[in-house]
Amino acid sequence: MFLPASSEEVRSRGWPAVDVLLVTGDGYVDHPAFGIALIGQWLSAHGFRVAVLAQPRHDGPQDFLRFRRPRLFAGISAGNLDSVVANYSGNARVRDRDDYSPGGDPYFPGAASRGNRRRPDRATIRYSQLARAAWPGLPIVLGGLEASLRRFVHYDFQQERLRSSVLADAKADLLVYGMGERAVLAVAQRLAAGLDLTGIPGTCERLTDREQRERPYPVPPLVLPSWEEIAADPGRFLDAEKAVDRQARAGDDQPLLQRQQAVWILQHPASPPLGPEELDALYGLPYSRVSHPGAGDVPAFRMIRHSVTIVRGCCGNCSFCAIARHQGPVVTSRSLASVLAEVEAICRQPDFSGTITDLGGPTANLYGTSCRRPGPCRRRDCLYPRICSHLAIDEERVLALLDAVSRRAGVKHLFVSSGLRMELLLRTPRLLARILEQHLPGALKIAPEHTEPEVLRLMHKPGAEVLEAFLATCRRLNGGRLPPLTPYLIASHPGCTQAHMEALATRLRGLGLAPRQFQDFTPTPGTIATAMYVSGRGRDRGQPIHVARRRAERQAQRAVLEALRPCPGRAGP
Repeated sequence: MFLPASSEEVRSRGWPAVDVLLVTGDGYVDHPAFGIALIGQWLSAHGFRVAVLAQPRHDGPQDFLRFRRPRLFAGISAGNLDSVVANYSGNARVRDRDDYSPGGDPYFPGAASRGNRRRPDRATIRYSQLARAAWPGLPIVLGGLEASLRRFVHYDFQQERLRSSVLADAKADLLVYGMGERAVLAVAQRLAAGLDLTGIPGTCERLTDREQRERPYPVPPLVLPSWEEIAADPGRFLDAEKAVDRQARAGDDQPLLQRQQAVWILQHPASPPLGPEELDALYGLPYSRVSHPGAGDVPAFRMIRHSVTIVRGCCGNCSFCAIARHQGPVVTSRSLASVLAEVEAICRQPDFSGTITDLGGPTANLYGTSCRRPGPCRRRDCLYPRICSHLAIDEERVLALLDAVSRRAGVKHLFVSSGLRMELLLRTPRLLARILEQHLPGALKIAPEHTEPEVLRLMHKPGAEVLEAFLATCRRLNGGRLPPLTPYLIASHPGCTQAHMEALATRLRGLGLAPRQFQDFTPTPGTIATAMYVSGRGRDRGQPIHVARRRAERQAQRAVLEALRPCPGRAGP
């Protein structure tokens, strides 16, 4: 069932007002692949009255004022994407498409100027300002990917400068980081009981100097380099990002503190990740699984409407990726029964024609993995420089899942379209053969990212020998020829030079591998690679590294891969 998305829909339910209004920069799609739907249905299942305000106009609070003042709080999210990433390419050029907006149109109907985009730049801040203007004194709680990754001092690639925490800039009451289900429920329950919001796991608070001095800390906090220290020495930005990353991976109970220009940001320890049963329950909530009539055709929904998320979290720790920072390093897999129940729901959709387009997640073949270590692990870096000896890989469980979904009446085709880790596939040859034979959506998605050891080390990726072994295995399983592959590659990653790109091209030609998907490195918030970009230093030893900052150099690195792209009708490089 849809959550109400207008004041008329609220009144139709006989509600005088809502408890929580969730604001998002996406068109409203009631599907579990959209964060606002997950959080909204989760709160609703726990007895709270929730409404969604999707893509409000941001030239004034009029869209907010169409709702009565919420009883508890306004939850603010930029949407499934960081708003700057949604609005600008990696080279800071304005995007003319937004797949999370109706029809992919990033502008409000009839608008022609950049100022009338559906999703404002730094949407979390702007929506917070509008909510405060509409309802002075109402608690404002930030959440979603943008807030999560911008919770400390961060780099904004569109403005090409460091910015304070989004919590400080928005002057909100609280920030929920990570996936947020436990924390946001605690927020709602505390406010409903008339309690304050201090000390909730998975949240950040904004403190004055006095509040910081007088706060009793059960565990002494780790103080990160401050705004002033980072502004004076960009190398301290890398120190801060590495400390945030270490603390997240260790899963310990030590708070983090960072001095901004006028306030302190206090991060409480992370919420425990949802267990398998809780994840099953979350995905079993009564989603409508379609776009709200007011949103119309949302291209991002079309891409995922017949896919199923089977796993959450990632233990890969790639430098350029923020998945582990947001979803966490602990991998949680849904049960077979839960996945099959969602497949049943998809099969009942009137537009379903028999193809499940994906069983996946951040990395599809992390499904079923677990840690056999007898005690807690503070590292949680399971795939670099090689697969950890404590990582248990359950090939049989993945094969059983594929078998069960394939046998379901009405399922004609089952594809695995999410990316796959090559080193794990080398450990599960039956799974690799099964995917190649029966579940290939045109091409197998792999992510070598590069081939040169210096760059791979900075990316926190295994060496090129993994790619070579994987390609040899694929040829053996495919009658001596490479199957269709979509290798993802990155140009201009911190530490990558033009010489590295030329060496990459030579290596790819020798392997017979054509780059079909590649991108320029984008210094997005919340990654170690962005901290390397800002500081000009390597992640492990702090050594000076080359950083391609000028557009001309970035274009030159990209041109190396462009030259290798296969022409129509040509199979290889």
